[in-house]
Formats: sequence, structure tokens, C-alpha cells
Amino acid sequence: MAGTQSLREYLAALDATSSAAPGLGDALMAIARGSMELEAVISSPEGAGQADIVGENTDGDQQKALDVQAHEIFLDALKGSSIAVIASEEAENVIDMENGGTLAMAMDPLDGSSNIETNAPIGTIFSVLPLDKANPDASFYRSGDDVIAAGFVAYGPRTQLYLTVGSGTQIFILDRKAGEFVLLKKNIQITSDTREYAINMSNFQHWFPPIRQYIDDCIEGESGVRGKSFNMRWIASLVADASRIFARGGIFLYPGDDRDGYQNGRLRLVYEAVPLAMLIEQAGGAASSGTMRILDIVPNDIHERTPLVFGSNNEVNIVEHLHASPTSHTNPSPLFGDRGLFRA
Repeated sequence: MAGTQSLREYLAALDATSSAAPGLGDALMAIARGSMELEAVISSPEGAGQADIVGENTDGDQQKALDVQAHEIFLDALKGSSIAVIASEEAENVIDMENGGTLAMAMDPLDGSSNIETNAPIGTIFSVLPLDKANPDASFYRSGDDVIAAGFVAYGPRTQLYLTVGSGTQIFILDRKAGEFVLLKKNIQITSDTREYAINMSNFQHWFPPIRQYIDDCIEGESGVRGKSFNMRWIASLVADASRIFARGGIFLYPGDDRDGYQNGRLRLVYEAVPLAMLIEQAGGAASSGTMRILDIVPNDIHERTPLVFGSNNEVNIVEHLHASPTSHTNPSPLFGDRGLFRA
């Protein structure tokens, strides 16, 4: 463990610097309080019973009871904070907190709720942005390079907070006895190379050629163009797959594909992809849509979707190269075309 420095102490030191955005530490402590409350619900019998579908969110995805409760927990936690407006997955429009705050927050209160019944890790993803006082909604329509801080909380065997304020990525762990987060690892770095990839293979028939080519090359192993063997890892939980990549490297791919509604991917740019991208880049990795750096994309809607590829820098670069290469768009994929594992 890096030491016994608490999140409160870490943020107090941040607030003492002249470069810190006023109210940032206050906002992040509010997120920490909300996540501790949500963690207690998740790990209780009450949480286990919150997997029932109660409707759809504004973007057409199934909404579970725990999604709604998580949204309400964080709204309550942030009520008296420096956050003036919130863009949440569970709300159609930007929420005005009516508190005179000075910052904006984008968040997915409960990522991976489809995993509640399976007891797989789920999480909370967030980012903090400057407030556009003239037009608060416009606070979210800017490139990711304007984000002040980003993080996610992974609720698993251990509850961990991954956090960046633009000077490296830190991991804090929840000390349940003390009731606070303490620093676990400081300035973590993602390995540039990897032998692990994470993708939902059941969608192979829908992928566009560059993604098929990349996976073909990985599966061919030592006898193929990559000259090394790969393992596939897929938890189907964004925060869980990201946690693994921070721990030991790897690449995560959730591409767009040819299905209706999937051409531009399914993950949300503002409150999923951008926070993850900032965390990943601050740890020495890369995050891309396949054709463009995630943090360079300027959203047009708070619920805009994007393909997302992130992780070890060299692997993400290969995926981008394949998207830019004419041959990967015209040549049939050998594994999924005329031969291979998935065709007779």
C-alpha cells in the first residue's frame, strides 16, 4: 500500500494548490460519500433484490431499480456540493442542482447493472468539468481535454476508486472499518504491450473489417503476423475490464458494428468514454474510437454514443492503423470468412 493517506487528506492538499479548481475537492468528497452509501446498498440483501427491471432510461436501455436508487443517492450526495449541473445516464436532460455551484459533472451512477444478479463488479463513472455560466448545458459540449477530473468506483471484492485530477492516475481503496478511502497505489502505469484483449466475441459476424482483422491476428497467435499468443478476457462490465487493464495491461474493444443502433457503438461518450479515456491516458495508455482520440471528440448530445478502444498504448495504435489501412477494409477476414472457428 502506498501509505495511509486518506482521500480527504489527498484532496485537501490538492485544494491548497493555486492550480486547483475551486470546489473540486468538495465535489470529489461528495462522490466518495455517495459511493460509500451505494456500496452499502449493493452489499446488502436490499441491493440483491434491486435487479428487477423497472423501465427504460431515456436512451432506450433497460433500467433496474438499483440504477434509479444509485441516481438518487448521488443527487442527494451532491446537493450541497460545488456541482451546479449534472449530466446523468438516468436523466434525459441536464439537471440543475440550484445550489450556486461552480462546476459541472457527467456521470453514470451505476455502470454494469446487468451484472447485479451475477455478483460481478459494477461501478460508478464520473468526470468534472468547468461550468459554462452563460449556458450551463454547454458545459458538456467540449472536448475531453477540458475535463478537470475523472474517475470511477468499482464495487467488487474490494471497493476501489480510480481517480485523476490531471496529474497521474491514483487508486484508493475503501477502508470499511474507518469509513473512508485511503491511497492504495500512486501514479499507476499501464504496460505498453499486452497479450490480453477483451471483446464480446458473440458479435463477430457484425464487426466491421478492421476489428475482424485485429482479432484474426490475435487469434492466429505465434504463427500469425503478431508472432505471439493472446488470451481473451471479457467480464462484460466496463469498470471491471478497466480495473484489470490498470492492474496488468490489456486492450478493451467495444466497437461499432453493422446492427441497427450499433453503428456508432453503444457506450456513452460524455459520461463513460471520456472519463475512462482521461484515466487511461494519465496512466500512460491510449483511448480511441478506432479512428480518433476519444478526448478530441466534441459531443453534440449528453447521451451521444461512441465506439471505444482503450488500454495498452501499442495495441490501441495497431487498431487505429487497421482502421486507416485500405487493405483492412477490403480484404475478407480469414477467420470469419472462408475458414476458421466460427464457420463450417
